[in-house]
Amino acid sequence: MTDTASAMQLLNRRSLLSRGSVGLGSAALASMLQSQTRGSTLADPASRLSNKQTGENRPHHPCKAKSVIFVHLVGAPSHLDLFDYKPVLQRLDGQLMPDDLWKGLRLAFIRKQPALLGTRFRFRQHGDSGLELSELLPSLGQMADELCVIKSLHTEHFNHAPAQLFLQSGFGQFGRPSMGAWVHYGLGSENRNLPGFVVLITGDIAGAGNSLWGSGFLPSVHQGVEFRSSGDPVLFLSNPDGLSTDARKRIIDEITQLNSIQLADVGDPEIATRIQQYELAWRMQSAVPELMSIDHEPEHIHRMYGTAPGKPSFANNCLLARRLVERGVRFVQLYDEGWDHHSGVFGGLRAKCKQVDQPLAALLLDLKQRGLLEETLVVWGSEFGRTPMLQDGENSGRESDRVGRDHHKEAFAVWMAGGGIKPGTVYGKTDEIGFHIVENPMHVNDFHATILHLLGIQHDELTFQFQGRPYRLTDIGGKVIAPIVG
Repeated sequence: MTDTASAMQLLNRRSLLSRGSVGLGSAALASMLQSQTRGSTLADPASRLSNKQTGENRPHHPCKAKSVIFVHLVGAPSHLDLFDYKPVLQRLDGQLMPDDLWKGLRLAFIRKQPALLGTRFRFRQHGDSGLELSELLPSLGQMADELCVIKSLHTEHFNHAPAQLFLQSGFGQFGRPSMGAWVHYGLGSENRNLPGFVVLITGDIAGAGNSLWGSGFLPSVHQGVEFRSSGDPVLFLSNPDGLSTDARKRIIDEITQLNSIQLADVGDPEIATRIQQYELAWRMQSAVPELMSIDHEPEHIHRMYGTAPGKPSFANNCLLARRLVERGVRFVQLYDEGWDHHSGVFGGLRAKCKQVDQPLAALLLDLKQRGLLEETLVVWGSEFGRTPMLQDGENSGRESDRVGRDHHKEAFAVWMAGGGIKPGTVYGKTDEIGFHIVENPMHVNDFHATILHLLGIQHDELTFQFQGRPYRLTDIGGKVIAPIVG
């Protein structure tokens, strides 16, 4: 008798002695689970979500997007220098901020009435749509007719970590599921060999940490899985030294059998998650290395993205994002750090845009050429925007290379492309200096509701019962912004 069989026999005897006839039922269910572990809907809590024809994962209405690539620029780039050109702000550059705007204003760092700060960059129109973009984004300008630029997003937090959480989870404190987790909970994945929610990071992790892709109170099977650009793509995925593939599989099978007995005993969904994650890790051992081998991509693809195989970069992550959605991954989250420009905003933006402009444009073009853009929603955004004023409050205006911008929650810009979004459009408008929204405001809850709508999900029906009440990504608000839906 093997060690596993002995352990299972001991567990079943204990169950029988402690619960009588109930133990027999538990043992029978455990046996059924053991016999159906591979590919079993009972052992795999995500498999019921991956069948789009039956069960609760069925979209509420026909979807326009099957997957999402969400690019979060950590630190918040200045929308006024990239997407929202203000001629009046240029004329007022260096003058003190108007008294009526300064009175009672609370900002993250500015403590005395500051000077206004215009941009140093030229803007020009692109494409048939005439979309106006900064000179820092020439490659993206070539894809302007695919973009829907939203200039009127607003949030409720002006510090990084709470605002990051709010953008990704609809709540400014820890503990709520991220958007990717909600989407995976609602729709599952189309590839059993890869996670349904994958995270790729360039630079340091964001201030809110891995809660930005956490599952919160949802079963942990729905949390994002971070893929690394060097070493093992996923930690502990490869076999330890001296352990063969067959031996590792035997260990996984035996652990699964024991976990199945415990699942039958207590019914804890986290045990089901544990079973599924062991099985997924096994399947990923062959799927992930092939996925991450971007050196097999044609040379013209590498030139298009500006990638250097084997070297971690935002460009490589954009190419990996295409490969992930191509293989059925539902939600891909890209984080790129380095956009927190409290000083040196103009030089900092020039350097960062040089890193991301070509890869982002290449991602859109690559998806379009492969027929994937119409079913992939690409989102570009950050936790908030930047003030139209100098952070230090001095009247140095455009003359200093050290000038920066403070956090700004009242109005900022994001863009979307593909996945049912109306292309070549602009939604919302800010005032003459880019401070307040004057037309078509969009709250973060509306932003979430619209993304879920494009995925075929009615935002107020995607709920999870926790601590006695139903929760949802859009909390108690949110409305779909119909004018930007194609």
